[in-house]
Amino acid sequence: MWKKLINTDNDLATTVIRVMLGVVFFPHGMQKLLGWYGGYGFTGSMEFFTDTLHIPVIFAFLAIMAEGLGSLGLITGLLTRVAAFGIGVNMVVAVYMLHWQHGFFMNWFGQQKGEGFEFHLLVIAMAIALIIKGGGALSVDRALSDRK
Repeated sequence: MWKKLINTDNDLATTVIRVMLGVVFFPHGMQKLLGWYGGYGFTGSMEFFTDTLHIPVIFAFLAIMAEGLGSLGLITGLLTRVAAFGIGVNMVVAVYMLHWQHGFFMNWFGQQKGEGFEFHLLVIAMAIALIIKGGGALSVDRALSDRK
């Protein structure tokens, strides 16, 4: 099971997808986890998820961890499939609970009441690709899977 989880090839394209997805999610995760970049931190994020969105505590906790620790996992390539799964699930839930009602397009010109879900679809596609392919070249997963 462990070998299947970390198994990956030396693909550079996968590495680019993995690292860029991690870099994009790092500030979002740190907003929720540590309050960096103008975020509400762990307590504020938990309150928003549980009180406003009525997400059960365990799932709110997992969402914060998925973005915070998942972004670090993607950047380093450690447990890439797990990190990509967490971020992908977060985006599916975000589309369902918050963004679907605003349509496809992002709010480029500030004329909508919220953001559409086009960005989320790209993230979901990237996450699926990483779940299928693994971390690729220059990943901790690759280094661990090369060990026999």
